[in-house]
Parts: sequence; structure tokens; C-alpha cells
Amino acid sequence: MEQQQQQQTPSLDDCLKLLKGERDEQRLAGLLLVTKFCKGDDVVALCKVYEAVGVQFLDRLLRTGMGKGSTSGGDNRDVYLQLSVTVLAAFCRVHEIAASKDMVSKIPLIVEIMPVSGSPVLEECYEFLYLVTTSCEDGATTLYESGGMKVLASQISSLPDGSHMMELAMKIVQSMLGKLSQDVITNSYVSELSTVVATVARQFAVLHNSLKFEALHLLSDIFSSKYSEPLCDALRLMAGNKWPDYVRAGIAGILQNRVAPAEKLHALILAESVISIMGEGWLLGQPNLTDVPESIPADRCLLLVLESARVEVAVLLNDLAYLKYEASKDTSTTAENIILKQRNVAIAFSLIERIIKLTSTMDGDEGNIIGEKTLIKMINGINETINVVLEYLQDAKEHGQKKGNDLLASVRVVGSYLAETPDACREKVRELLSYMLTIEGEDEPSPFHSVSFLLPMICQITMEIEGCEALICSGGYKAVTECLVKLIGPSGNMFGDNDCTFLACDTILNLLLKKEQVQFQMDESTFIDLLKALGYWAGDANDLSVIIMASSICALIFDYASEEALLNHPNFDSNTLHKLYKMIARSLASCKQVLSSEVMEQDSDLKLLASNENINLLSRKAVTRLTTYEVKVAKFFKSDCIGAVGFKKSGKGKIQEREAAGFGRVFAWGQDTKRNKSKVQRSSLLLLIF
Repeated sequence: MEQQQQQQTPSLDDCLKLLKGERDEQRLAGLLLVTKFCKGDDVVALCKVYEAVGVQFLDRLLRTGMGKGSTSGGDNRDVYLQLSVTVLAAFCRVHEIAASKDMVSKIPLIVEIMPVSGSPVLEECYEFLYLVTTSCEDGATTLYESGGMKVLASQISSLPDGSHMMELAMKIVQSMLGKLSQDVITNSYVSELSTVVATVARQFAVLHNSLKFEALHLLSDIFSSKYSEPLCDALRLMAGNKWPDYVRAGIAGILQNRVAPAEKLHALILAESVISIMGEGWLLGQPNLTDVPESIPADRCLLLVLESARVEVAVLLNDLAYLKYEASKDTSTTAENIILKQRNVAIAFSLIERIIKLTSTMDGDEGNIIGEKTLIKMINGINETINVVLEYLQDAKEHGQKKGNDLLASVRVVGSYLAETPDACREKVRELLSYMLTIEGEDEPSPFHSVSFLLPMICQITMEIEGCEALICSGGYKAVTECLVKLIGPSGNMFGDNDCTFLACDTILNLLLKKEQVQFQMDESTFIDLLKALGYWAGDANDLSVIIMASSICALIFDYASEEALLNHPNFDSNTLHKLYKMIARSLASCKQVLSSEVMEQDSDLKLLASNENINLLSRKAVTRLTTYEVKVAKFFKSDCIGAVGFKKSGKGKIQEREAAGFGRVFAWGQDTKRNKSKVQRSSLLLLIF
């Protein structure tokens, strides 16, 4: 009996005979038999069936099912369509078939089928597209050109959570982004891509299986692309969407569980990208996500990101130190590992910097979210990480290393922290200050960026005698001066950092105003270069803060040499000197503008002085302290300038720099509140005048 049943059961050879038949009815019967017993992973059998049925018949069958064939198909159209798409998806499980031109050419037809409401072959369509697009670049290109992105975006939000179709849709998008430039896709389908991101973000939050990691990888790849800016702008404007909350919940889920280190790194990359879009405050929040069953505390994501970033910094810096100083340097693998770890540590550093910024700028609401104990814990953790970074820099110093993107990134994160707490790690920082000011990036010809990263800290510590002495002993004042010359000189447009410029100016003012206490002497070549740069910067400027700041520094520098000595220098001429005279005259002429009601409204300190009739005293002192230099300025501009400004000959040989510089500095600080750390600080500068 069993033997009779085996004889009646069709074999693969029987199917092949039917498929090779002359009539379509025979081939249809053969295909129906194939779908019943031919397994998807049986590559040999699939190849035999594919060769037997032929490409032309499959194409006719598909078109007939779509109603595009030479015959209408009648009532069997749906059957033909379902059979053809199912068989095509099965054939594409063989890589060579999926990558063939015949399969790529059918992508537009499959895309056309997908929007049909309630299509019974939708899952097979997704499988076909996934297999073809991942098998060859032409597949991804054809899908893009056929409007596949628009179809995917219109359907992905309605696909069941965690379903096979959702997985395939995410993998198709991943394949398109991998094989095509995201720039191309974003320019044409930015709205569609933002819809995909919002849906994938939800999957990232609600799922707890392998698809969660697929969503993580897709999101991190999309956001970390250099072409993601238009997408980020679209996501910011997306009204009523909870994608940032879903991403935060998903990241917290990854970081608080035992997952592979590589997955945690992906989560940190994603966190850094979302912060770039939403700001540091995104790390805090407790949204009401009804489809995320596990509610997390408002500060959970912040603490998890901070702790994970700290761990990454410690591990990666240790690995880098080993690879750079102990491992064999002759292998390409070592070089590749160094580059990879440098890139990863930059992500961790960026997160540390952003959390430092968040901690320093917390308002009342955010302060209520984070308790005092938690805040102290965060600060202690950051302080420990900065010590780890300083130890890494110490190790590099001992090995004579001054060039590297990892070293530059280390200086940056240290500078960000010290900008908020300039006295932290005092002994170690003072010990490494001269070294940090010499560090250069891999492709950087000078340590310009290292100096600019440390300027906020340097500016603050030089307000005290001890800080000035530390900078002078380290030779750091030359690095600051060179940085300022680059910022305000002819090449200044290449850098364009206004805050950095005024920080450097304030630092130099701090040193010059305390030159007697710290016995500071600026060498000739340094102040000549600085004078020329100041003249270039403020000579034709319209910004009063620029003019008065430059004039203040010039007035203090003129104390170092006579006019004759300046003119005898080979790199200094009378044109430069006259330009500086003109700048000082403009500065003095603007004194009364500073005392106007507009400025008084902006600065309560000046209002207080005005009420005490001290402003007139300020003006008189700024004008009556004119010296021989000022007389020469007057001669240069002739009598018109004397009458307008009120120059007065004093017969002295030098400028009384404290009064003029003090006024200029107060004005410069008052113009930009970003550079004004404290009103008390600004008030103390006013005392220099009286």
C-alpha cells in the first residue's frame, strides 16, 4: 500500500517534465506542484526548476496576473498573480538568480503590485525586493528609480510590529542606503525617509528581539551619514511625532541590559546624533508612551549614556595606548584598529562634552528632574573621566607624541570641562598645560585648535596672578598670541570664531594689565605680529567692541617700545603705525556712544554708574590721559580730529594704559553676554578706571 502511494506521489523529475511541456496548462500544473514540495533552501532543485520553466513564461504569467498580458486571465488573475510572485520570491533565494538582469527587470512590476489594497502577495513582494536589492547594486538602483521609497514609506507605518514584513521593509531601506548615496535618496525622498525613521524608532522602542538591533543599526546609519542634515531638519518640523521619545526609550533599553559592546556603541552613536538634532535636553524626559510598557525615570537615559560613555572612554583610551606604544606598528591591522578606535572615542568624548554643557546650563525644570545627589554623582563621574583623559595625555607626552586626532579630541573634552570648572584637576592641568598647547590634529599644521579649546579656561585662570604666572611659565602666552593673530589676521576668515577671538583678547589683556605683578615681558617679534594683526582686524571695522578692544591692547603694547623702536623694526612701518593711530582715535571718539541711553538700557551696571555721575568721570579720564602718541594721532588727522575728540597734549612719553585699556575692556565685555561670566567680574574691571 505504501509502495503504491510513493508511486503516485509526483517527483521533481515529474515536475520538470511538466514545466518543459509545450502547453501553458502543463507548466502551470508543474509550478503548482513545485510550490508544494520544493523547499526554499534546496538551491539545486530551485535552479533546475528555474531553468525548466524559463524566464519568458514567468514574465507572461506575472503580467497576466496584473492584467497586462495578451490574455485577460479571466477569473484566474488573482491565482496567476499569487503563483507568479510566490515562485519569483522562491527563485530569488538563489543568489545568482536574484542578481540576474531578469529579476532586476521585474522590480518595477512588483512595486506596481504592492500598493493594491489587501494584496495577498504583499509579503512575497517584500521578500522578492529584499532578495534582489541585497544581491546586486542594480537592484537597489532600480527600486529607487521605480519609486520604491515612496511605496515603502506609505506602507511601513501600517505593518504589524515585529512582523516579517516589517523586518524585510527595514532591511530593504538599509540595503538602498548602503548601495546608493544617502544624499541622492534624501534629496528626492526626504519626507518619505522621515516617515520611515519615525516608524523604525517606534520598533526600536517596543520590540525586545533581534529586530530591535536591526532598528538600532538602521537608525544609527541614517543619522550618522554626512548627508543627514535635510532629514534632521524635516524631523525637527514633524508635528505631533514621538520619534525622539521612542529613540530615548530604545537607547535606555539597550544600555541597561547585557548586550554586546558593539551594540552599546551603536546606541551611543545614535544618542549623539539625536542630541545634535534635539539638543542636550533630549536626554531628560519621561514621556507618556502607551505602547512602551516599561516606564523609565526621567533621568535614566542621561545616566545610562554618561556611564556608558565613561566606560567607552576608559576602554578605548587604554586600547589606543597599547596599539600606539606597545603593539607592532608594522601591520596594516594595527593602523586600521587605531583609526577605528579614534573614531569611536570621538563619539564618547562628544557625549561627555554634551552632558557637561547640559549640567552647566540646567534651568529650574531640568534641575528638578535631576536630584542633588544624582547631580553630584554625575559631576564626580565626569571628573574621574577627565582624570583618565589627562593620564592618557601624560602617557602621550612621555612617548613624545604631539600629533593625532585622538590627542586633539582629548584636549577638546578637557577644555570643555575646564571651561566650566577652571580649577578642577589643577596640579595635573598646570603640569600638562604647555604640552596640551602644542598638540596638533592629524592634518593640522599648527596647534591652533588645541589653543582655542583651552582658551575659556585660560581666560578665566589669568584673571588671577597665579594663573598668569602659570601661563607665562609654560610659554603658553605665545601660543595664545599666535592663535589670536590667526583669528584676526588676513587668514581670520578661515576660522571665523568670534567668541574665541574675544577670549584670546581678554587673556592677553589679563596678562598685560598684570605685567608688573608677574614680571611679564612680551618679546618683540610677538607684539609686532600682534600689532599688525590688530590693525588689520579693527582698522576698517564697524563693530565698536572690536575697535575698542583692539585699541586697548595696542595701548598696553605701546608701553613696551618707543615709536622709534617700532619704526626701526624690519616688519613694521609708518603705514601700520598710522593705521593704529587712526584706530585709537576712532576708539576715543566712540566713548560718548558707550555712554548713550541705548547702552545704559542694556547694562544695569552702567545705569548705576550714570546715576552716581561716574560716567562723566569715565569719559574725562579716557580723554585727558592722552600722551605723545595721541598728539601724533592728532597731527595725523589734523585739527578736525582734535576738535571732534578733544585731544590734549600731556608731554608724557607713554600712554597711561590702565585707564584706556580698562574702558575698552569693559565695553568689549558689555557688548557680548556670552563672554560675560559674571557681572561682578565686569564691575571689578570698571575699578581699573578710577
